Amino acid sequence: MGAAYGRTPGPRTRWHELIGVDVDDLNGTEPGLPGVWDEPAAEGPTPPDVARALIPVLARRTATAESCWFGLWHGYGRWDFDRFPVFLTPGREEVLLSGALADVVSPVALDEFIELPDLWWPEDRAWCVGGDVDLASTYVGGSPELIAELLAAPGLEAYPVGPHDLVG
Repeated sequence: MGAAYGRTPGPRTRWHELIGVDVDDLNGTEPGLPGVWDEPAAEGPTPPDVARALIPVLARRTATAESCWFGLWHGYGRWDFDRFPVFLTPGREEVLLSGALADVVSPVALDEFIELPDLWWPEDRAWCVGGDVDLASTYVGGSPELIAELLAAPGLEAYPVGPHDLVG
């Protein structure tokens, strides 16, 4: 994408900067680039294809891939979540779910447009994956070895970020 605009994206590059528009102009224009993209980057939790690419790497970096926790934003409204426990994150109420790491993509078997969990982590807390309904990126926290493996993984566009970098 960056090459199409003559820019080199990095860990701090945000979508509007990459395509060369003002942050407030994203929804007011149709700056698509034929053959490259038609719509701005989608916001929301981790897309299924990204999740599928993450799963094998994450599974190698935990001893508890069969016992994971998932946080799904209660506000999606497609399901009745009243029987599930919830926990709070800044600005969100998350439904607490559990299962194997591979289960994170199981909702798409019910509906290809359904949202995946915003948060996922294994029982041993070896790593944590985070996204949000209002973000266009997925973040992974983990050991330096995990991060190095993710940065080198085929099928993932990954950049290292630090605790003081902007999220997007």
